[in-house]
Amino acid sequence: MAPKPSSSSGMGGWLKFLAILLGVLTPVYYLLEQNLERFYIFELDQLNDVAQRGIAAHGNDTRAIVKHIVDELAGQVSLTSFVNRDEEWIFNNAGGAMGGMYIIHASVTEYLIIFGTAVGTEGHTGRHTADDYFHILTGTQMAYVPGEYAPEVYPPGSVHHLRRGDVKQYRMPEACFALEYARGWIPPMLFFGFADGLTSTLDLPTLWRTTWVTGKLMLGNLARGKF
Repeated sequence: MAPKPSSSSGMGGWLKFLAILLGVLTPVYYLLEQNLERFYIFELDQLNDVAQRGIAAHGNDTRAIVKHIVDELAGQVSLTSFVNRDEEWIFNNAGGAMGGMYIIHASVTEYLIIFGTAVGTEGHTGRHTADDYFHILTGTQMAYVPGEYAPEVYPPGSVHHLRRGDVKQYRMPEACFALEYARGWIPPMLFFGFADGLTSTLDLPTLWRTTWVTGKLMLGNLARGKF
């Protein structure tokens, strides 16, 4: 009888496969990483400008500010097909903080959402593979970095830039809503967004809805050629 393959040979085969896969994907990742700017469709100045004008026009009326932002972005020919105008709010639990989000855009390299809460929250920002720009629309956000003795304070109209790879504690003491824009590698960020739901809240309907909406938008944008 022919000898049975040992478990060690099977493990060696898997390791060889993983090594080949890594060798193939590494240069692909490096090439994409060097050209990420080519895939972005939202401009930082553009988003800051529309947020500022929304605040100036509508003051503390968050609903009206959000509508102003979405209508203006969707009205631009280059963005129309990439803006989700179906204003569906979904709970988001991540890093111990809880709030609601409306996903305006989701793709492999960018996401744009309205995130906030009417009652306040606090938590861990997460350490991400994308730069995150938090445009405060109403309310105030505070942030803390170890070693500092005073908080960072972000009032309406300001932008809190969490750089890729950095981490902070953040707090919204009371009602606060923001236009949040991330650019970089978005899929790895999803694990942070799902972790609390899988290990703490066990809110499976919300997890499913988040997965469905995010996946639908990401795949839809890929089908339109938006990476």
